[in-house]
Parts: sequence; C-alpha cells; structure tokens
Amino acid sequence: MPLQFDTALGNVNVTDEVISVIAGSAAMECYGLVGMASRKQLKDGIAELLGRENLSRGVEVRREDEQLHIDLYIIVSYGTKISEVAHNIQSKVKYVLNEVVGLQVDHVHIFVQGVRVSR
Repeated sequence: MPLQFDTALGNVNVTDEVISVIAGSAAMECYGLVGMASRKQLKDGIAELLGRENLSRGVEVRREDEQLHIDLYIIVSYGTKISEVAHNIQSKVKYVLNEVVGLQVDHVHIFVQGVRVSR
C-alpha cells in the first residue's frame, strides 16, 4: 500500500519499492558494508550478494500499527565492528528517509547475513 501525501498541488503516492530503493542506497554509503543480501535465499548457508540494481531485494518495508519498520539484510566487511556498522546504517537510513521522503521511520532492523572480505 503506497504512502499518500496531500499537498496544495495534488497528491503524491510513494510506493514501498521506492522506499526500499532509497533505504538500500543510503545503506550502501556506509563504511563497512560490502553489500545487500537477498532476504529470501541462502545458498548452502552463504548469503547471495546483490548488485546495485537489486538493492530493493535486500530491504523489506513493513507497516505495523501506524508505524513504519524497515528491515535491511546486509553483508559486512571482515575486520569491521558489526555493531558499529549496523548502528551507522540505522542512523543513515532513518535520516535519509526523513529528509528525502519526509517519512517518520520508527524502527530500522539490521539482519547481518554474512561477512566478506571487501575488495
């Protein structure tokens, strides 16, 4: 269900796909992130690393009781502190969605699917 904003010039509809692409792009700017992982598929216990064209597949947008929840499935770089990377991603995604779209994001959940050596 798209978000709808009413303005003096008309209505603006923002779909979940747009929100997920913006959230994925914001996350990719954070240090320590190798990439997004597919939220549905694990091959032999190894997470599939998604390319930039598939960022939305690693993001899930949910609405629960008038609250917006963003789930990000990520792969972090080896040698970085996972908790710091996750916190930076949470802060960046909340900030960007608030500034770009005007959304009040209540929760950003990070699911670390794997650790890889970044190149």
